[in-house]
Amino acid sequence: MASKDSSFDIVSQVDLMEVENAVNQTAKEISQRFDLKGTDTEITRNNDDITISAEDDFKLRNVVDILQTKLTKRSISLKALDYGKVESSLGGKVKQVIKVKQGIDKDEAKIITTKIKESKIKVQASIQGDSVRVSGKNRDDLQAVIQMLKTADLPMNLSFTNYR
Repeated sequence: MASKDSSFDIVSQVDLMEVENAVNQTAKEISQRFDLKGTDTEITRNNDDITISAEDDFKLRNVVDILQTKLTKRSISLKALDYGKVESSLGGKVKQVIKVKQGIDKDEAKIITTKIKESKIKVQASIQGDSVRVSGKNRDDLQAVIQMLKTADLPMNLSFTNYR
């Protein structure tokens, strides 16, 4: 009887190849823009971390803006970014590490499952590692949950996968 249930997973995944492309485009723009060209400003990516270092706060903000534009153009949600604090480094330079969040942590999963329960849609939501599985008898209910979560202003980047 349970085999008649439909389900999908809510995940928070970011295409790291697209992040790499955005970082590379940002680095290229830094080397070409008159206000950043020749300055000691750089952007690098190491796994899930993007590091920006610049001569001052203003240049750092400019690079963050460029990066955000490049990511948005590549359909990467800015909600997937976790901005570290701006740190001063040697020679008056500033540095910021931006973490690319992958997966849904326990607190975020609780927010999602609570939202689903509050919606009174007849589905079950269960936390499974770094994702949330939603199952129900009616496909329309599952679609309603997806729509509700898309319009809810949640603090994380969500994708819906494994729709069965």
